[in-house]
Amino acid sequence: MPPPPVTAPKAQWRAWAREVRARLPDRSAEVTRHLSAFLHARGARRVLAYRALPGEPDLTGLAGEFDLFTSRARFRPAPHLTLHPWHTASEVSRFGALQPPADAPRVALETLDAVLLPALAFDRRGVRLGYGGGFYDRLLPDFAGLTVGVVWDALRVAKLPQEDHDLRASFLATETGVRPTAP
Repeated sequence: MPPPPVTAPKAQWRAWAREVRARLPDRSAEVTRHLSAFLHARGARRVLAYRALPGEPDLTGLAGEFDLFTSRARFRPAPHLTLHPWHTASEVSRFGALQPPADAPRVALETLDAVLLPALAFDRRGVRLGYGGGFYDRLLPDFAGLTVGVVWDALRVAKLPQEDHDLRASFLATETGVRPTAP
């Protein structure tokens, strides 16, 4: 199924990505293997990872190799993410992924070496098609560490629609490897 034209609205892109993703096999172990080698090679120790939604690459396999952290979505006073130790994720969020409880210990973004970004799709430039909440776009504009988009290879496209605030990842990790994004 070919992707929509780059001029299509993001809602159409999201529907396309969900449909493609629903038909893909789970190759999370391969994604995790590539990410592990990549992060070790760059000396990353403290890594923000996401708790997978159905259909996303599951990064749980990294937990024994790195100091992993995860996020909690908060909606007041404005939508934002707070960061917490990986092992504290014990309740299901409104999105359906595990998240830490509201009172879990927090960590500061600047203490992390790398951020692994979930998405419905990425383009070769690292432009991310997220779920529409803008949480990562607000979290990461000044982050100086590694930003790695994580997505299935079938959801890596030539070009996505982009707005000024849309985050770009520096690297993309798929089941086929980790590669730098295009300028």
